Amino acid sequence: MNLSFFIARRYLFSKKSNNAITIISWISISAIAVTTAALIIILSAMNGLTSMVSTLYNSFEPDLNITYTKGKHFEWDSVQMNTLKKWPGVKELSVCLQDKALLKNGDLQGLVSIKGVPITYTNVVRIDTSVIDGTFLLQNGKTHFAFIGRGIAGQLQINPSNFIDQLALFSPKKGKATGLNPDANFSQVYVTPAGVFSINDDFDFKYVFIDLETARHLLEEPTRYTRVELACEPNADINAVKQSIVNYLGTDYEIKTKYQANDVLFKSLETEKLVTFIILGFVLLIATFNIIGALTMLIIEKQKDIRTLYCLGANRALIRSIFMREGLLITIFGALIGLLVGLAVCFVQIKFHVVKFGSNFIIDFYPIELRWSDLVWISLLILAIGFFAALYPVRVFTKNDLLQQSI
Repeated sequence: MNLSFFIARRYLFSKKSNNAITIISWISISAIAVTTAALIIILSAMNGLTSMVSTLYNSFEPDLNITYTKGKHFEWDSVQMNTLKKWPGVKELSVCLQDKALLKNGDLQGLVSIKGVPITYTNVVRIDTSVIDGTFLLQNGKTHFAFIGRGIAGQLQINPSNFIDQLALFSPKKGKATGLNPDANFSQVYVTPAGVFSINDDFDFKYVFIDLETARHLLEEPTRYTRVELACEPNADINAVKQSIVNYLGTDYEIKTKYQANDVLFKSLETEKLVTFIILGFVLLIATFNIIGALTMLIIEKQKDIRTLYCLGANRALIRSIFMREGLLITIFGALIGLLVGLAVCFVQIKFHVVKFGSNFIIDFYPIELRWSDLVWISLLILAIGFFAALYPVRVFTKNDLLQQSI
């Protein structure tokens, strides 16, 4: 066993003549352990929230969506459509027609964004996984249905399970008004509510899904679309697929991934995680000041041991190595305890869902997601701070003049 490590280990666990040194050493270990555990738990909780948000948005946003940069609507021929359907990395394609419309349920009405999609839309976006009432159904024979956001359903008192009258959708006809009768200036279709979805308030109070045929009739757009949505193969590189399609379509179209479509949200979540990491890093830095105090007192107490080692032929490098290793042992020991505690808390929450949300939340319990990259960064941060915390007292209190005084 390395001599400096052996002596450092003895200093850490052996009884000191001054109990204050032992107390400060264990306070240092405890402070590092608590901060390490907090870092693991909080960062894992933020990972869980980010993944939950990503999962929710996955049920609304496709892997890639294509919009026209020179207007709201665009028209594609069958050649372009079939080319993209067979594009490397593309699994499924869906066209969409979207615009504002007035939704009426009896005397109640509200402005909504209707999204006309084909009945195979769930092959591209799993919106059916967000159903909280009824089912995802757009068309059955000659009957046309609507899939409605939770917020809209609440405002207009729509209950798919107990609904008699149909809903009316109104959209202004294209061109100038044709008469004094307001109804003559609006396109109108009737739909039956089939289900209610819930993702978040941004979507729940805004969107109503209807079949593409009904949307074309309502918006008077027989051939054009507002966007094309693509689902990629599970193992495909989405960014690479996106870039290849950009090269094919040119600058007339804008292509975004699901994360770019909601970049403000995801960047905010990542920024919050980074800021949390930095704040807890400063807390850890403050906690390591105890290491400076513990090593300073230990060096002063072990003057006789230093004298003995010098008489036996030890040099300044060996003395410094002993106390540097002492500081690193305190850091590593505290980090290991914190690591075990943090992982244990995370595994308990993942397995038993101890911390729960209220009944109005989308999920019942607080999500936790462990990532190896977080553990690596936490470990590197702790070791770096522990090293520099031990470096100062060792350098200062093992100078030549101080060492000479001990001989």
